[in-house]
Formats: sequence, C-alpha cells, structure tokens
Amino acid sequence: MFSLLVNIPANATWSQNGVTIAGGNGYGDATNQLKQPLGLFVDDDDQVLVIADYENHRIMQWKNGDTMNGQVVAGGKGIGKGLHQLFWPTDVVIDKETDSLIICDRENRRVVRWSRRSGTTQGEILVNNIDCFGLAMDEQRYLYISDSGKHEVRRYQLGEKNGVLVAGGNGKGSGLNQLNVPTFLFVDRQQNVYVSDNNNHRVMKWNKDAKEGTVVAEGQGKGNSLTQLYYPEGIFVDTLGTLYVADSYYSRVMRWTEGARQGTVIVGGNGEGEGANQFNYLCSLSFDRHGNLYVADWNNHRVQRFSIE
Repeated sequence: MFSLLVNIPANATWSQNGVTIAGGNGYGDATNQLKQPLGLFVDDDDQVLVIADYENHRIMQWKNGDTMNGQVVAGGKGIGKGLHQLFWPTDVVIDKETDSLIICDRENRRVVRWSRRSGTTQGEILVNNIDCFGLAMDEQRYLYISDSGKHEVRRYQLGEKNGVLVAGGNGKGSGLNQLNVPTFLFVDRQQNVYVSDNNNHRVMKWNKDAKEGTVVAEGQGKGNSLTQLYYPEGIFVDTLGTLYVADSYYSRVMRWTEGARQGTVIVGGNGEGEGANQFNYLCSLSFDRHGNLYVADWNNHRVQRFSIE
C-alpha cells in the first residue's frame, strides 16, 4: 500500500451499502469477472483501480465509471514461471516514477515489475526467493515487502536484492519483536511500518529503525468483540494516524484511532453474505483522496466502494 495522504475527518461515516465497481459477475475469468480478488491499489491521478486477481493469475485494471469490463494489465497467460506469467499474485502497487506495476507473484516466490505502457507482454524480476505477500512503497520510492515464510518485513531500494530488515525477523512468535505470518503493509510519511500480523490477530506498528513493534490494534486473542480481530488482512492509515483494518473472518472493516483500546465497525459486520452491506471474507482495503472506501470482497469475487458521507 502506498502512503497516499488521505484526510478523513475523525467523525466520518460511510454509506452502509457498497456499490460493486469491479467484478460481481460470478466466479470466472472474463474481463467483467474476478476470481478471489486480493490486494488492490487506487490510482487517483489516472482514476483507475488495480486489482491482484489471485485465482486468475493476473492483474486487472478498472477505469473509474467503467463497471462493466476491466483490462488485463499483467499476467493472465495461465499458471507458470515465465516472465509473461503470474502464479497467485497477492498484492500490487503502482510506481509512478517508472509508470510500472510492482507485483507480489506469490507462488513464484518473486516480486516482479511490469511496465504500464501499452504493448508490454512480460515483467522483470526485482526480488527472488521470497515468500512475499504484501507490498508498500514510501515517498522516497523504497519498496517494503512482507515475507510470510520468514515472518519479517524488509525495505528495498529498487534494484537491490537483499533489503534491510524493518520488522520481525526473530522467528515466528507473538513477542513484540516477532511476527506470525505478516500479510498486508502500510508505510507512513515517517517510514513507520504498519504490519497486518495475521496469525497473531493483531496489527503492529514498527517505528523507523525500531527493534520491536507496538500493538496498535487488538492483541486480545482472536474474536469478534471490539477489542479483537480475527485474521486481519488489508490496512490503511490516514493523516490523523487512524488505522483502518479489514477484519477478514468477521467480514467487517474496523477503525482504530491512535492509542485506542478498541475499534469501531465502519462498514460490514452483518454476517457473511452477498448483500450490499455484507462481505464474504474481505481481504484488502484502500481509500481514494476523497475518503471513499474500496474493499476486496474475496468470496463474492468483487470490489465494493463505500462512499464517505
């Protein structure tokens, strides 16, 4: 997730019914369909939404206002290790400087870059031999990658292969210096790293150069109370330091203000289902600069937008 600066009022509310803006036409690989969408990236400048279409092994792009068909912008050539292929991509960010997509090509254990220029038919490998899951890029164009196998997050200068450890790296565990299957990431302007610590059912914040993190959401064991999370996935932080979490298992998006002991549900939380106010296992989330919320609704094979009120 890129640290797009989004100013959301502390008392903001959102429409409780989402509007499907991508997919939602069943499970399939047509250009108007998705198969278990995972990571997503909102590009305000170009008015597009980019989606890691996990089970279709491709990255899709939907233009604002075009709810009918998306466009395949990477992969989509079947499962494989070729540079023209992807295998279970989990996350994607846009690097504006080079006008390219950076993709976590998870099952191929690599992070790849695809140019967004028309005619691009293959990517190039940036980082190899990594159990990548989530990606983030800061304003200095450092790339952050979560490694769910090593239970750590590293920061890379584009072009370097090894990176610098910025979170975890002390084996799998629940200590403040440990992570247990880190998934999605967010990096703020100070290069503090927020990590969805999935199997610990918490979100951690690691200040720049810190040797351990702090728990900023949950930490009370898995559950559905307002002090708990259950397999948290996508995260986002606004300019006030308010954290937004996709609480996947309970199909709700929660907001945790800085220092809060518990969160509040801002959308969802109405049980699993296909309704406009429901999700069926939600995966990632993002906002546009106006504060509208976008959610990848995994088992409904769609992306929902909730308008800020």
